Amino acid sequence: MVLDIVSLVLSLGIILLSCELFTNGVEWLGKQLRLGDGVIGSVFSAVGTCLPETIIPIIAILFSEKSSDNVDIGIGAIVGAPFMLGTLAFFLTGLSVFVFWKRRKTGLVMKVNHKILGRDIGFFIMIYSIGLLTSLITVKPVKYAIAVFLIGCYVYYIIQTVKNDVESQHKLDPLHLSRIFKKNISMRVILLQIALALAGIIFGAEMFVEGINRTSELFGISALVLSIIITPIATELPEKFNSIIWISKKKDTLALGNISGAMVFQSCIPVAIGIAATSWQLDIKAVVSGMLAILSAGVVYLWIKVTGKLSPFPLLAGGIFYITFIIYLILIGFK
Repeated sequence: MVLDIVSLVLSLGIILLSCELFTNGVEWLGKQLRLGDGVIGSVFSAVGTCLPETIIPIIAILFSEKSSDNVDIGIGAIVGAPFMLGTLAFFLTGLSVFVFWKRRKTGLVMKVNHKILGRDIGFFIMIYSIGLLTSLITVKPVKYAIAVFLIGCYVYYIIQTVKNDVESQHKLDPLHLSRIFKKNISMRVILLQIALALAGIIFGAEMFVEGINRTSELFGISALVLSIIITPIATELPEKFNSIIWISKKKDTLALGNISGAMVFQSCIPVAIGIAATSWQLDIKAVVSGMLAILSAGVVYLWIKVTGKLSPFPLLAGGIFYITFIIYLILIGFK
């Protein structure tokens, strides 16, 4: 039992450290390519922090031993990330505005690009709804077509984000490998760091899948439920604390773009993988988590559309939807 838990914790540590290497690397890649806050926050940083949740289902579904538990782990990771982002991550970001409001010149007013943020959240609501509804379809060719459509939607999203991008003004942390290579940072060093990070994420994900399997058996908890709750909290939520740091530094566009960009990515690429590689017949628990994520995102979207601005209040509502799901799981006994 102790060894199983140690192995699970160790795999998470490897994933998180590798994810830090990757995120730091892609931010520097964005700087080298002279990209702006929109692309760095909504695409590069968001995709970097989403990698563990993408690699884990790929490993669980495609490269691990074929079993119902492994498929459940994969699907749990896929649906768990949008749920966590649209509820808990929103809540913590909204809460941080209240925590740091005295040091913020704008106080409780959040200075974000409402057009881009509204577009991101609206995009997520539409695409993720399509992903959930696809579980009702039984015709495989139609599902494959939808999977391709979702990937195409993300390509379209990237194009639109680049078109609306503005030059980045935020200061990056030093490239981690620059401590080893004591010279000017080159593209070769940046790409080396990204490659090492990817290798670490893949290795850690393989350990994590096995650890979830053993832990679910140990405690008699559904692998799907365990994956929905543990995977995104353990692998992506720590990175979303970047949003809290950015809020404290009055970089609201980066803070919200880090979350909304990740939501768009998670509703497109991992869902497309799940649709194409599994039967995608979602359990009621997965459907409930998806519906709550969409409702929480809908509150923020409507607030922006009605008021033309953003405050922390609709973000705090995400906490209510997250607690609602936890209560639901308690009532059904985590089965």
